[in-house]
Amino acid sequence: MKFKLDRIISIATLIASLVAIILVLKKPVPVAPHQTPAAIAANAQSFDQKLEQLQQASQRATRETLQAPQPQSAEPAVAPTAPPAAPPKSEVRLSSDEVGAALAQALGATAGSTANLSPDSNIGSEAPTLKDQQVSFDGDVVHGQFLTEIAGKDVWVTVSGHLASKDGYATFDPTEFKVGDFDVPISLVNPALQKKLAEQRDRLKLPDYVGGVKVENGELVMQQK
Repeated sequence: MKFKLDRIISIATLIASLVAIILVLKKPVPVAPHQTPAAIAANAQSFDQKLEQLQQASQRATRETLQAPQPQSAEPAVAPTAPPAAPPKSEVRLSSDEVGAALAQALGATAGSTANLSPDSNIGSEAPTLKDQQVSFDGDVVHGQFLTEIAGKDVWVTVSGHLASKDGYATFDPTEFKVGDFDVPISLVNPALQKKLAEQRDRLKLPDYVGGVKVENGELVMQQK
């Protein structure tokens, strides 16, 4: 009986391992549809234009602040009136198609820059090569899906969470993590993820003209600094 029980446990363990491998290698349901090259070009251009608008708004606000008349040191003859309310800060809203297109162009540029690498090339501790990516926004959650190579196999990694900013840097609080179609507990992933983000902190620095970022109503919102 003991032999049979051990045999059953061994078979069950083997089946569980095979199922886990299949789920890891299985392509998950896409978080966003693929865009055509024409759509990528148009959406990437819209992305650049909106960022330029935000940068110009920030520059105008800086000039107006510098040109504003300074208060006189002498005591005023009449009681001072309340200062006018500051105008609302400008912001731009970016769709997942626009963000995805910008990432696709950046991914293409990165692939081109590494096309001539040889086996002897020193790539240091760079991040794994991404072969494809998809991004979508749902309410206040961002979903990212990335195709990379792990142990010689193409594997899709899906991560979801909340995007925010603090002290001029973007922050990310994950709510879901999947390798292939296999769910990985956030409690196991988050410490390593936050450590990696801390190591790559310079890459998370927001442009000087951006005061904050967040995902709201299915869009990425970037506010003027």
